[in-house]
Parts: sequence; C-alpha cells; structure tokens
Amino acid sequence: MSVAPNTRLGRGLGALLGDHLDQPVEGEVARLPLDSVRPNPFQPRREFKEEEIRELAASISANGLLQPVLVRSTPAPEHWELVAGERRLRAVTRLGWNDVPAIVRDVDDETMLVLALVENLQRRNLGALEEAEGYKVLVEKFKRTQEDIALAVGKSRATVTNILRLLKLPAEVRQLLGEEKLTPGHARALLAVDDREWAAELARMVVEGGWSVRKLEETVRTNPTRPPGNDEDAPDRRKRRARQSTAPDPVLHALQEELCAALGTRVVVRRQRGSKGRIEIPFHDDRDLERVFALVSGREAADVLE
Repeated sequence: MSVAPNTRLGRGLGALLGDHLDQPVEGEVARLPLDSVRPNPFQPRREFKEEEIRELAASISANGLLQPVLVRSTPAPEHWELVAGERRLRAVTRLGWNDVPAIVRDVDDETMLVLALVENLQRRNLGALEEAEGYKVLVEKFKRTQEDIALAVGKSRATVTNILRLLKLPAEVRQLLGEEKLTPGHARALLAVDDREWAAELARMVVEGGWSVRKLEETVRTNPTRPPGNDEDAPDRRKRRARQSTAPDPVLHALQEELCAALGTRVVVRRQRGSKGRIEIPFHDDRDLERVFALVSGREAADVLE
C-alpha cells in the first residue's frame, strides 16, 4: 500500500502518523510463513466479500503478488501482525501458498489503525458503520479529535461527526445499514428521529418499500414521531404535533454542520415561512469577525476598510 500525502485520502496523515508518513513503503522483502502472520487487531473492516477475494486470488495466480503485505513484529519470536494487505493475505491463503512476501516495519497501534482505515477508504471497501467504529477507536482509545481524524482521512470534520453519529442509531437500524439494505443517506435521515421504535419502523418501511432518501427525509420532516392512531388522548396528541412542528430538518442540519466546520464557529440556519430563512454567524471579537469575513468573502477586512 502506498499512502501519499497528496492524495485525497491521507493528505493529512502526518497529523496522526508522524514520522511513519515519511518512511517509504519500499524496503527489504522477506518471505514469511503464512501461519506466522496474525490479522491486524485494529482492522476496521469486519466482512470481506468472498467474490472479491476470489477475483484477487485469480489475479495473483495469473500475475503474481505485485505488492508485498506490510507487517510488524510481535513479542513472540518469529511471529508478526499484519499492518496492511489483509485482502492480499486472504487471497494467497486461498491459493494455498505456504509463505507471503512481506515488508517488516516498526509501527505502533495507532498507526496500524489509521493505515488500515485509509487503505480501505481508498478502495471504498469500508462500510459506514465499520468506518464509524474505526473513528470511535481513534477518539476513545487514542484521544484524537475529530479534526485530527478529518485531516488524516481527507474528509471534513462535519462528515466525520456525522459518520460517528451513526453509532447512536437503534440496533435494528444499524443492522440494516451493515447489511447494506439501508444507505448511509437513509441512516443520516433517521438520526433526526428521537423515538427509537419509530426510527426502526421507518427503517423497515424503507427496506420493504424501496424508499429513496428524499422520500424518507420528507417523511421524517412531516412525521418525526409516530403518527397518532385512534387514541383519545388529545393532550398527548398536541404534544406530538408540537414536537413535529419544531423537529430539525435533516437537510438544514447537515448544511448547518458543514458551515460550522468551514467557518470554525457555531452557525445557525433558520427556516422561516415558505422557502425563506436566514443564516446566523456569531463572532467573539473583532479579530474573529475579520477571520469569518475573510472566509466568507475571500477578502481581508483591511482591504475593504482602506
């Protein structure tokens, strides 16, 4: 795997990997017994599609293994842990190889996780929940900020935040997302539903009815809570209607978070009557005002005031 700082993914890897980013992947290749190489314990990807491994094995059989796997040593003599290249390792195992070409590097746990994340993201092989779990480990185990992670994987901070929020979905919704019966877009729309049972029911309706993300967003906007049935409880019904009228618009919420990330400050997007609305951008002092002005206008405040 080659992780170059000028690619879209990995352009900020130095924020997490430090000196490891400057070390070339090339190096002395050793042939290691397959049974001496353990999987990466920080591999965020939980499932490897059998068809993909079969196709890769066929390619390796025809053309050879073009890129050695990357490993690190372990306390046990003559044993290694995989850093990057699990698909390749699985493919050569399928082919019945006894050993695998490998480059040995001294890397820490955090580097192993980030490299595995980036490798999968570059190939678009990582599911939304697997990506979220990887980010969660970086936050909780390695105490990294969402800004650090965003720089490392080449995404906005708001995007990283939204991916992490998927872990708050009800278990049934997460299962449908993991099975790819729901798209990440559907899942993000369901984040606006506070009633977990209603969110799960909506998810089932999406799967059974083949709903688009737009249809789900509209349903959530008009029915953020379960629509009242034939109950006679008028006060509770009024409360539900009040919650419905003040429920957050998932589209506006997503745009608002993106603006917050772009401007580095709290931004409020308010919908008014019809299609009208307003955007509120607070600032702390004169310097902060000049900073926000420059980001929005592309000009320095001093140039305007001359």
